[in-house]
Amino acid sequence: MNHAPRTRTVVSCTLLVIALGASATACGSDGNPLAEAPYDAADQIAFNAPTGDDKKADPDKPLEVTAEDDDGRITDVTATDATGRYVAGELSDDGTRWHSTSPLAANAHYTVRVSTEDEDGAPGRKVLDFDTSRPLGKTRLNVTFGPKAGTYGVGQPITAKLDRPVKDKAQRAVVERALRVDSTPAVPGAWHWVDDKELHYRPKEYWPAHATVQVRSDLEGIKIGDRLWGGKGKSLKLTTGDRIIAVTDAASHSMTVYRNNEVIKELPVTTGKPGFDTRNGVKVVLGKEYFVRMRGTSIGIAEGSSESYDLPVYYATRVTWSGEYVHAAPWSVGSQGYANVSHGCTGMSTSNAEWFFDTVHEGDVVQVVNSEGHTMETFGNGFGDWNLDWKKWREGSALVAGTPDAPSAAQQARLRPESV
Repeated sequence: MNHAPRTRTVVSCTLLVIALGASATACGSDGNPLAEAPYDAADQIAFNAPTGDDKKADPDKPLEVTAEDDDGRITDVTATDATGRYVAGELSDDGTRWHSTSPLAANAHYTVRVSTEDEDGAPGRKVLDFDTSRPLGKTRLNVTFGPKAGTYGVGQPITAKLDRPVKDKAQRAVVERALRVDSTPAVPGAWHWVDDKELHYRPKEYWPAHATVQVRSDLEGIKIGDRLWGGKGKSLKLTTGDRIIAVTDAASHSMTVYRNNEVIKELPVTTGKPGFDTRNGVKVVLGKEYFVRMRGTSIGIAEGSSESYDLPVYYATRVTWSGEYVHAAPWSVGSQGYANVSHGCTGMSTSNAEWFFDTVHEGDVVQVVNSEGHTMETFGNGFGDWNLDWKKWREGSALVAGTPDAPSAAQQARLRPESV
């Protein structure tokens, strides 16, 4: 075997590259070599992490497996930790080198499975185990997912709040890669960095009705940056209910409510009058309050002025943090369906407001069209996430920005052969 030094293309490690194991089990030359049991490939590969019980690998360093035998090559490498997390990696085209491309976790146990083949095509195998050391730094980045576990409407975004800011793009990619969202049925989605300490996740379109959404963090023990390591994050499970979407047309003074794409009710309403126009765009129900005392001073109207008000309001469904609601407005019933006379909220009769209050839930979609108001804020005043088109949403990701969008489920179905 040729053990001449090879040129390395990864960052050099302080650990020595050591050849592992004893001599390979001989394979007979008669018959089909692929029918032979895999031989021990220990003397065909070199591995840059210590495997002894008293030695631990530096998680800052990438893993590297190389083929030490010129007559053989590596065909596959899988590396997983004790929790089942995979380490991403790349295998060279000629099969002489595999290296990890994602960070290792600190204070973790790893199993590496290496597959090889010799010049005759006979398969070889080697399984290696090693542990990583504890991080030198003490700083941890913890994540809290939202909302609370429960059932929500199809417009509910997932939030991830970090307890420390992350500004560097490469570090953001490490964090984002570790935040996992899986839905059944599966739909394409992406994270978007709202700021240095908060991310939102939403699908390309709304969640499917009656879906299950699982959210978890694989960040614990992962190095993010110098002296910054991933901390804990409690997993989250959500379900969605019916697809409820309420569309208010400010020009026709009406609201149409859809359940699972079918109209279930049309309601006469009034929206914001000139100077107090209701926001256009998509909003998400934030909560419901049976009684709210509404004052003009809360939106900047001077007390005692001609526009001043102080009213008891019932069946109030909140859609912005700044105070926009869908609510009962018995004082404006004569204008509902005919004119916009409110200070920005969507008003309706008490009986209609009670029906709406009982029908919608947190996470349901409320959309306003044909208002003279500005478009709902994307972030900071509730959930205006859906007012960003999908391309711009993906631009807020540290992982998928600038990459081609995956085909939709319908496109995938068209591309998939019906029979083989």
